[in-house]
Amino acid sequence: MRTFLAAALCAAVLSAADSSRRAPGFSLPDAKTQQHDLADFRGKVVILDFMQTTCPHCSAFADILNEIQQRYGDRVAVLSVVNPPDDQGKVNNFAAAHKLTYPIVFDCGQVAYSYLRSPSFDIPHVYLIDSNGGIREDMGYNEGTKDLFEGKGLFSHIDALLGGGAGTAGGKKK
Repeated sequence: MRTFLAAALCAAVLSAADSSRRAPGFSLPDAKTQQHDLADFRGKVVILDFMQTTCPHCSAFADILNEIQQRYGDRVAVLSVVNPPDDQGKVNNFAAAHKLTYPIVFDCGQVAYSYLRSPSFDIPHVYLIDSNGGIREDMGYNEGTKDLFEGKGLFSHIDALLGGGAGTAGGKKK
C-alpha cells in the first residue's frame, strides 16, 4: 500500500511539473534604439508576436494585441518582432497607424530562428510565455487559428495562464 501511495504521489508531482520549453533569451532594439530584454519581463505572461508590417493578418492582430495590453495592463507584456525587409520607417508608420502601446523590436533572423526552428513560418506567429519563462503556446496563423488572431480567442488562453489553470497551454497549434 505504501508503495502504491508513493508511486501515486510521484505521478502527481511529475504531472504538475511544467513541461514547457524554456523561451530562448534575447535583447533586441526597438525603433528608438531602446533595448528590450525578455528577462526583464520575468514574472509576467509574455505575448511574443513575430509579424511583418505589410501582412494584413498582422495588422488585424496588432489591434487585438493593443486590446490585450489595455485589458491586462502590467500583468501581460506584449512584444512584436519584425525581420527585414521591415525597417525603422515602416515600423514607425505601422505603430502610429495602429496607435500601438507596446514595443516592436528588430531582429535579423537569429531570434526568430531560435523560436521557430525553421527558416520559414506563417505570420503572424505568436508564443505565449508563462511568468516563469516557459513557452506554453506556439501558434501560427491559419484557418484553424484564425479566431485567435482576429477574434477574442486568445483571451481565454491568457486568462488560463494568469489564473494558473492549464487551459490549452502547452500545445502547438499550426
